[in-house]
Amino acid sequence: MSQKIKLAERLKNVKPSGIRRFFRLAEKTSSSINLSVGEPDFRPPKHALDAGLQAAKEGKTHYAQTNGIQELREALAQKAYRDYGLNYDPDSEILITVGGTEAVFLALFSLVNPGEEVLIPDPGFVCYEPGIFLAGGIPVHFPLLEKNEFRPSIDNVISLLTEKSRVMMLNFPNNPTGAILSYNEAASLAKIAVERDMIVISDEVYEKIIYNDAKHYCLATFPGMQERTLVVNSFSKTYAMTGLRVGYVYGPKELISSLWLAHQYTVACVDTLAQYIALAALRGPQDFVENMVREFDRRRRLVYKRLNEIKGFHCLLPKGAFYVYPNVKNFGMSSEQFAEFLAKEAKVITVPGSAFGNYGEGYIRLSYAAAYSDLEKALNRIEKAVKKV
Repeated sequence: MSQKIKLAERLKNVKPSGIRRFFRLAEKTSSSINLSVGEPDFRPPKHALDAGLQAAKEGKTHYAQTNGIQELREALAQKAYRDYGLNYDPDSEILITVGGTEAVFLALFSLVNPGEEVLIPDPGFVCYEPGIFLAGGIPVHFPLLEKNEFRPSIDNVISLLTEKSRVMMLNFPNNPTGAILSYNEAASLAKIAVERDMIVISDEVYEKIIYNDAKHYCLATFPGMQERTLVVNSFSKTYAMTGLRVGYVYGPKELISSLWLAHQYTVACVDTLAQYIALAALRGPQDFVENMVREFDRRRRLVYKRLNEIKGFHCLLPKGAFYVYPNVKNFGMSSEQFAEFLAKEAKVITVPGSAFGNYGEGYIRLSYAAAYSDLEKALNRIEKAVKKV
């Protein structure tokens, strides 16, 4: 490379996604079973896809409003009130984004100044730390430990706060661990944010994928929080619309206007037809979601049971999302080495826990958003392969 061609300094701390690396490995490994990517193996609701086809026939293929089509924003305002009793103005407090990922990046770019600190869960989703670096901020990791069922220690979070603490990033139900917050834990984190005058970015894209008697608590519902919380969500997981890239974010007008400003110069608008598909999914019957979660629960119990029967694994039963996060320290390899071993010897593609942060070392993430029969086959392959260790 020419000495005159120099990459921007903001990229020096950004590493390629560990998830995508193993996803590419799956494409290169013939007859592999890919449990690396968090993507429901369901088709979106038929009535939603039909609505998209009808919108195309009606010529709704042009630019949409920068903040999203009016009908979708109004439907999302109704959802927030129906689900959580929260009132949001569809014209100024809701923004439609390119998936939840763009919403996270917009929030970080709009809120974080160089040198300011952002608290993030560790292990946590792979886009958080790079987004903070690109915004010029400093990531501060608070651990999610297996001994606490991968939930944060409130005392530990408090100990990490400094005068530079600006934003707290939360993600529950959690990717990659499947952990959820209790009411008291969510209330305690909200109290910290209020007392320290911090902004919270609450990534709640798995809000509907919870099991048994578990309950999800939206961070914006706690006292003093709606005015300081950006609630990030998406249609990707709830309606199996990952490739359509429709996300959204709720927040106070002062914060949303900043995200909106960055958004209009980044993508202009979200895919118009995809928004009409999302609108139909939201307004239509929700039995699709209920049936999908019921099937995820069946798979969750299979993977949890079988992994714990295989010598060397220790796995907690996740309460949300569609991942298991087993402890693999007994195998005497790093998480990356173990994931590579499974890819080579079992032809099962997983993600090393280290891809999600330093505290993820010693674990791997398996997605059970795959056919039940594929999961059975994958688990049999894993059991056979690890007997060689």
